[in-house]
Amino acid sequence: MKLLRTANMTIVNIIAVIGIVISANIYYISRTNITGKGFIIAAGCIITLMMLLSPGFLYPPVMSIRLKLLRNGLNLLLLFCICTGVLLVVNIAMWTGARGASSFKEFLTSWLLNLLVTVLVMTAVFFAGMLRVYASSEQLGVKWRAIGLACGFLPIINLILLFKIISVAAEEMDYENRRLLIDEARKDEKLCSTRYPILLVHGVFFRDFKYLNYWGRIPKALEANGAVLYYGEHQSAASVKVCGEELARRIEKIIKDEGCEKLNVIAHSKGGLDMRYALSECGADRYVASLTTINTPHRGCEFADYLLNKIPQKEQQLIADKYNSAFKNLGDEHPDFITAVTDLTHSACARFNESVKDVPGVRYMSVGSKLNRGRGGRFPLNMSYLLVKHFDGDNDGLVGRESFEWGSSYNYLTVKGTRGISHGDMIDLNRENIPEFDVREFYIKLVNGLKNAGF
Repeated sequence: MKLLRTANMTIVNIIAVIGIVISANIYYISRTNITGKGFIIAAGCIITLMMLLSPGFLYPPVMSIRLKLLRNGLNLLLLFCICTGVLLVVNIAMWTGARGASSFKEFLTSWLLNLLVTVLVMTAVFFAGMLRVYASSEQLGVKWRAIGLACGFLPIINLILLFKIISVAAEEMDYENRRLLIDEARKDEKLCSTRYPILLVHGVFFRDFKYLNYWGRIPKALEANGAVLYYGEHQSAASVKVCGEELARRIEKIIKDEGCEKLNVIAHSKGGLDMRYALSECGADRYVASLTTINTPHRGCEFADYLLNKIPQKEQQLIADKYNSAFKNLGDEHPDFITAVTDLTHSACARFNESVKDVPGVRYMSVGSKLNRGRGGRFPLNMSYLLVKHFDGDNDGLVGRESFEWGSSYNYLTVKGTRGISHGDMIDLNRENIPEFDVREFYIKLVNGLKNAGF
């Protein structure tokens, strides 16, 4: 079946190239004495139109509408590259034959008119493909889209960019489709169907927005493997105490509304401190079976102490006022930027750890990661990396390595090369596929571990 599908793809590609080349040379063909030229032109136009409308005909199946759109766009861009090469050869051959023409002026007129048709056809093929890729690719990001738009009409550079876009999109399609096929094959195993539902708790400076998920593609992957998920829904920036109290109320509400006995909590960044407070000081421990903290600054950030001491009070308050005003409009009841940052300092966390103790009956676990070099992270972590490294050593762009570990088990993650895994990568903030680290698969294994442990 695979061999047959490959043969079908090859045949369709050959027919598509022939059709597009015929359509591009429609004026030149119309001026010849070829028998059946009307049929040839009509067939070429019909094939070209079919490819523009449905370029995925007989190609390997994909598991989602988005990937189908991406695959179809790639098919058209590849056909554009092939047909451009073929048409270049055809036009060179036409110029060579023009040496013996009785009227060079008549030939030049015909050639220019044919060139106009060629440009129109190839432009249609190119933009039909590029628009599909731009609309469906997640891995191109803002960067490559912007560069493509800015440099699309610069000779040579535009070809380099085209091949880069095709490469990124093709890798994304293969990677994402393979993930979907794996999830489809194992869906009956319910790897993430834990005894207790999962509560995802966000970190500082973010909210649980419906259409801008803090956890990227992770929730969808967990649910596809049987997980039941809830969200913390607490304020974006407030003290650990205030956020902890909010989370305790949220947990109690979920327990009562959903009728579940307990929850497993996965908390990122400051959310880990908020949850430790909720467990120890707000009575939430009776409703929580486990707490897994992800890149949480349990021992604080020394660079935060430095910034608060160095930045003048006036400037601090100006930034805080702007942030508090913006996030109050987004749902925070009492946003408090300065207090939230202060609670993440090394000195504040030292005091916190002295007074807030782990409670018996809750399993505490932790995860941390390392960004290998500053340029491996997305903005602004690529900017903060060196500052954090100066004060806290190896870090994820925000939190030092020594601050991550907490509880009975600890997992420290990194990858080879210059990339590493940043603070944002650990929650799939940028929806970026990282070589050697599949963040969605990591969370599936993490939750599967909870299931196997009886949680």
